[in-house]
Amino acid sequence: MIREGSSEKNLDTLLPLVTDNTYKRCLFVVDDCTCSDLLLNGDIDAVVRKGISRGLDPVRAIQMATINTAEHFRLHDRGAIAPGYRADLITVDDLARLDIDMVFYRGKLVARHGTPLFSVSRVTPELTGTVRIKPFTMESLSLRARGDDPGEENYPVIQIVPGQIITRKEREKMRVVGGVVMPDIERDILKLVVVERHNATGNIGSGLVRGFGLKRGALASSVAHDSHNIIAVGVSDRDILKAIEEVERLQGGLVVCADGEILASLPLPVAGLLSPEPLDVVVSQHDQVEQTAARLGNLPPASFSILSFLALPVIPELRLTDLGLVDVIEFKLVR
Repeated sequence: MIREGSSEKNLDTLLPLVTDNTYKRCLFVVDDCTCSDLLLNGDIDAVVRKGISRGLDPVRAIQMATINTAEHFRLHDRGAIAPGYRADLITVDDLARLDIDMVFYRGKLVARHGTPLFSVSRVTPELTGTVRIKPFTMESLSLRARGDDPGEENYPVIQIVPGQIITRKEREKMRVVGGVVMPDIERDILKLVVVERHNATGNIGSGLVRGFGLKRGALASSVAHDSHNIIAVGVSDRDILKAIEEVERLQGGLVVCADGEILASLPLPVAGLLSPEPLDVVVSQHDQVEQTAARLGNLPPASFSILSFLALPVIPELRLTDLGLVDVIEFKLVR
């Protein structure tokens, strides 16, 4: 599976593995794509186009997005055009550019020239009101040291790997004040928090992360794979708390906060993950959130996408959950 998403870039590294002998055992995947990338570039079709631009034969690239995938997952009624197959089809004018003209779903024309020809389903009530947080104070966000003596403590730090969703586990000497481990903006070691938001359990995990480049403020999101609790990163507990409270008020979303003020937000009230607004509206809000966040320091591209994966405790090496830090290599909670 050759993955190319918004924050995880693996196509250029893995494409040389596709040869005359191996291409039938290769397929394209995207993992996460931001709404902006979906609108501007596409989904799997964007990976197909990029593969072709890197020298992959167009027909072979399309095979890796259609029949190879269907055969791998034993979906024998799709992936090709033939009697007995589902009529899920696209038409294109130029194979290499893969400019999609028409889209058919089960034989019905559902989009043409990028314009949908179907109506959007109504959002049902059970998909809303899903952000449920047990009330907590700013003190609950404190990262407690092992001892109460002031000084330094060797503490695990999640190190972001640019362009990837894996992380590295580091240990850094951190300043301790009043029994609390302090973040270090100069070394780009910031506070990371995960708050359980489905059943109001009151679980809150705190840790440290390096690689976000924030100089002030905080980011918070209810998109946090796979449990989708609320995850926040920031330079101060005050801004982190304010950002989390705004996510709760919106019943899901992406939030940028600085100096106790909400600077930008993207509401995601459908299960805390989706917006009922049209794609172009969501993209406009998303771009504003990302651009506002970028002004708070030297942030990496797709910063909210990177943030969303830091709570996923199945990908090495170190992650944060509402129960605390998880060493994925040893698969245990760490301190």
